[in-house]
Amino acid sequence: MDTHPRRALITGISGQDGSFLAELLLGKAYEVTGFVHGDPQERSLGCSEHLRERLTLLGGDLLEPVSLRSAIEQAQPHELYHLASPSFIPASWERPADTMRAIVGSTAVLLEAVRDSDPRARVWVAASGAIFGDVRHSPQDESTPCKPTSPYAIGKLASHQLVGAMRAHDGLYACSGIVFNHESERRPPRFVTRAVTRAAAQIKLGLAEEVRLGELGAVRDWSFAGDVMYGAWLMLQQEQPEDYVLASGVGHTVAELTETAFAYVGLEAERYVRVDPKLVRPPERTASVGDPSKARERLGWQPRLSFKQLVERMVDADLRELQAVAGHV
Repeated sequence: MDTHPRRALITGISGQDGSFLAELLLGKAYEVTGFVHGDPQERSLGCSEHLRERLTLLGGDLLEPVSLRSAIEQAQPHELYHLASPSFIPASWERPADTMRAIVGSTAVLLEAVRDSDPRARVWVAASGAIFGDVRHSPQDESTPCKPTSPYAIGKLASHQLVGAMRAHDGLYACSGIVFNHESERRPPRFVTRAVTRAAAQIKLGLAEEVRLGELGAVRDWSFAGDVMYGAWLMLQQEQPEDYVLASGVGHTVAELTETAFAYVGLEAERYVRVDPKLVRPPERTASVGDPSKARERLGWQPRLSFKQLVERMVDADLRELQAVAGHV
């Protein structure tokens, strides 16, 4: 029986998902290595900074095969989680070529490096519910046809398909996690969930008077990022590699998001929310909602936090942060 700790390598260690995944794996006594762009001693680890002393850090560039191969050879991971990727969809229109290189190129380099250096390693790659795009039915599952509508979504679909192709062709244990919107207090404020919870906290504390948002009727399937990362871990514990949708299965509008956040602090959202025409995107024909039935049945995956609990957790974190800052002014 192998008594040595399992080893994991995480790209995107400094982001929201990387931090929750690292916490999960460290809690399971894994040896965790984070792959960081550039020199890890000179860069902040972002959301994972509090874990720095418990991690092994390797620097490099995802688009440089030599540095990625070197990281895999040094870490010798049993499990490799590829989370590093642009995550803000509107920005993908500004630099579509860079977006494609960052998403598809890095996945190709990573899978090739695993195939050539240690094909026994198990690989999880983050896909996105955005790959389904302009489809006619909701919710979407693993067999739903894909019609992506942004450079980001096109890149994620190509990455997802490459995982399946190399799994079939090269026998890799590679899985694609089709993750829908997943949030936490570690989300940057440019994402609508954090913008809303931050605003609710600011207005409650008298630090702001209103919040400007886009389309309030837009529907999203929001889950807790920690729950989604637990699903990613479960995917690599199975006998056979398969792709899974990780989502709550329930859609909520941005208006519901604002109502939930503001109600938690005793305020009426409609008194403070303003629709900014510059932020309104074209309406979507189909709600972006995932069907997690396969993950629930085969993995036994059940999200721990409900939508309401997630929003309240985020508001609580914003209140604590803002009160701490105010206390030091």
